Amino acid sequence: MRQQAHVLSPRGPTIPSTHLTFSSAEAHRTWLEGQSALPRGFRVGRTRFDFMPAEVARPAKMNLTLVVLDEPTPAFAAVFTKNAFPGAPVLVGRERLESPTLGALIINNKVSNVCAPGGREASERVCAAVAAGLGLTASQVLPCSTGVIGWRLPVDAMEQAVPAAVASLAGGSVLPAAEGIMTTDLYPKVRRAQVGEGGIVGIAKGAGMIEPNLATMLVFLLTDLDVPRDTLRACLRSVASRTFGCISVDSDTSTSDTVALVSSRQVPCPDLARFEAALEQVCADLAEDIVRNGEGVHHVMRVRVRGALDERVARGVGKSVVNSPLFQCAVNGNDPNVGRLVAAIGKYVGEHHPGMDLSRCTLRMGGRVLLEHGTFRLDHEAEAALVAHMKGAELYASVPPPDGLTFRPPVAFPPHERAVEIDVDLGSGPAECLVLGADRSHEYISENADYRS
Repeated sequence: MRQQAHVLSPRGPTIPSTHLTFSSAEAHRTWLEGQSALPRGFRVGRTRFDFMPAEVARPAKMNLTLVVLDEPTPAFAAVFTKNAFPGAPVLVGRERLESPTLGALIINNKVSNVCAPGGREASERVCAAVAAGLGLTASQVLPCSTGVIGWRLPVDAMEQAVPAAVASLAGGSVLPAAEGIMTTDLYPKVRRAQVGEGGIVGIAKGAGMIEPNLATMLVFLLTDLDVPRDTLRACLRSVASRTFGCISVDSDTSTSDTVALVSSRQVPCPDLARFEAALEQVCADLAEDIVRNGEGVHHVMRVRVRGALDERVARGVGKSVVNSPLFQCAVNGNDPNVGRLVAAIGKYVGEHHPGMDLSRCTLRMGGRVLLEHGTFRLDHEAEAALVAHMKGAELYASVPPPDGLTFRPPVAFPPHERAVEIDVDLGSGPAECLVLGADRSHEYISENADYRS
């Protein structure tokens, strides 16, 4: 494994603090284990069981994952999806923000419990079963679910599995929880930062249905630093907007997006500014991990937009680039079809800010100027350099499947953290934003065509 320093972005989401390169799944696993030390005052556990969905006559498996505090805490925060069809756990979670203390989180995969009959009651029953096993009240348990939308939770089977999850609780490492919350993720995602004698560790799941509003799929941030409840919540709202709010895999906002931040209050916080900076770094790293581990993703795109009138404009331009299906396909094929890049920028500006003058706009890819003062600067040398840059950012190349139908990624770990680097200077103002996105591949289509199969 090789590690290099990386320059931090002055505005918008903080980009990853390192460029990592992994030679094998074993090297990646070793690195994950080094990131996974739990902060003081937390234990995690998980169990797995079989069940028969009520909606389809096909056996399925579910993970139940617990994150438990040694003592309930008043210092907890969460942000949730803005999707107008939120899952029942999101509805319950919003109510839990009014609870005096939180003692545990219960997360299940496979079924998202969205618009399912009796969904809210099902989530509350699971919380009550966890509370009984831990000596808590149900209002001290935060539920989260992810998986197929529309299916009902197998509540009876989940209640029966809770004792096994409680019995598995252990301190030391958050990695069992990071693995337990996965669905279509190829590998677990763990990041950490140290602040004085305390630390922050974060885990995340999410690979598809990702263009979050405030949150992204499921993210759990644990700290032993003693930060007041109101401050914790303000920090999370601000940081989530600058990090998870600036990514997209497929432009779809999940019905279950949740980011939770919990403090065990075991260690004095030496400096709130240092805490927020560390929290932002953990979230920025997790945000890019989610994009890199997106369904069928071959390339991550880092789109830095500068010279915007305000951050909203900068973010809108970046999102328009990363969400352009034509440009996503071009990136997937290592084809520097930069006309699609210009079209995506012009689409957003023309629709939302038609009076903006783009005559001073400059575009770069891989550090090379593509367009300046409204005119392309392209030739054979530039084309070759852009192709090389895109190939250098590729995580893996597609291998057509033997059956001609189902594409599967040949790797189950991130070989590197390189990206297709795109710089957009609008030349109109002082604001900046970094947006992260991904290409569109055969694997993405195949995986989502077969998602429930």
